[in-house]
Amino acid sequence: MFQNRAEALALALPAAIFATLVFLLPVTILLSEGFRAGGAWTLSAYADFFSATLNRTVFLRTFRLGLEVTAVSAVVGYAAAFAIVNLPPKGKGRMIGLITLPLMISPVARTYAWIVILGRTGIVNQAITGLGLSAEPLRLLFTETAVFIGLLQLFLPLMILSLISALENMPKDAIPAARVLGANWFQVFWKVILPLTREGLVIGGTLVFTGSLTAYITPAILGGSKVLMLETLMYQQVSVANDFVSASVIAFILIVMSFAANILLKRLATARNRR
Repeated sequence: MFQNRAEALALALPAAIFATLVFLLPVTILLSEGFRAGGAWTLSAYADFFSATLNRTVFLRTFRLGLEVTAVSAVVGYAAAFAIVNLPPKGKGRMIGLITLPLMISPVARTYAWIVILGRTGIVNQAITGLGLSAEPLRLLFTETAVFIGLLQLFLPLMILSLISALENMPKDAIPAARVLGANWFQVFWKVILPLTREGLVIGGTLVFTGSLTAYITPAILGGSKVLMLETLMYQQVSVANDFVSASVIAFILIVMSFAANILLKRLATARNRR
């Protein structure tokens, strides 16, 4: 396409300069704050962060909820994607449209809708009290369950769309061939579908896990101050405590966790494929 490599680099140079000035440079400056103390490079800020019980609790909660949302998204996503791929073209298009529709709605509106559903006078509590399962409305908001539901609803479409793309690229005769050879449905999924759709799982898992770690609106609205996540804690450190060093530490931790998740998922997929 290009006569020489210099032409390609010249065309990419403006975008590289823009990304460096507006993204890489500010992020580098922010992250460097967590490694400097008194003009010297040190890890004391990270030691101080993890020495606090609250910070360790928030870190583990964020990591655990990210894993739970990703795992449930993968299970539900495979079932939904497999069902959608086997629909007729018209039905498949409609279902993909319904899955894509929530992505066009603001996360604020989608999250506030859960207040209507999970509030003390919401639909869920009305059903529970109406059926006589509880004499008083249950406390559903400002719990880890509410945050989990909100994050799952927010990022599940990304997993489903990634798996739909992977399943559509899978050979059409792979599953019938495995069934003819005597494989049950569990063996078909574990030995045929999963290896052939690993790229879609890696992409979807990375998007869901990273999104769950870094989402702010949903944990802030549905969890509040009672269910702190790393991103809400970072906001408090900046806006309330004016502690940019702790915010830098949290930002670096979130970035490392996101990259580590992507690398781990790729290695697991590669190892599975080799076996």
